[in-house]
Amino acid sequence: MGAPAAGGGGRRRLLVETAFVLGVLLKGLDGLVELVAGAALLVLHQDRILALTRAAVAEELREDPHDLVANLLLDQAAGLDHGAAVAGGLFLLLHGVVKVVIVAALLAGSRRVYPWAVGALSVLLAVQVVQLVLSPGVVALVLLDAVILALTWHEWRIGRSFHDAWRSVVRGWFPRT
Repeated sequence: MGAPAAGGGGRRRLLVETAFVLGVLLKGLDGLVELVAGAALLVLHQDRILALTRAAVAEELREDPHDLVANLLLDQAAGLDHGAAVAGGLFLLLHGVVKVVIVAALLAGSRRVYPWAVGALSVLLAVQVVQLVLSPGVVALVLLDAVILALTWHEWRIGRSFHDAWRSVVRGWFPRT
């Protein structure tokens, strides 16, 4: 199977496959970040979490003291009590484990995981929609999950594994001369 044709259909397919491959890789990275953040919430004292948050956003706040994201992070860290830290840590660990397992299965080349991935991503998306209603700061994650969910469904329906999509993306963007 060669590189996709330069025409509209081949280029569109290459863009969809590229979005799928990058989306899955980003979802894996997102899962790893959630695992680390969840573990940190479970093992670190609230004062340490606040100090780490202040250090993480200090440069951004020096540039723009009114930065919305940095100030939201600080407000959340300052208002974090032990119960909220445990609940948040467990939530992030669960989210992270589900995402990492799905991505690992996709990277392993299993097409059987696609329906499970669609189901798990649908549940995570529903949870994030609820969070969105309660906290508008989740918009980017909800949109990313919705796009990855749609792309995973698409790839499963056409019967292509992650490895097939990966090879097609590499061939499409870096054809042999």
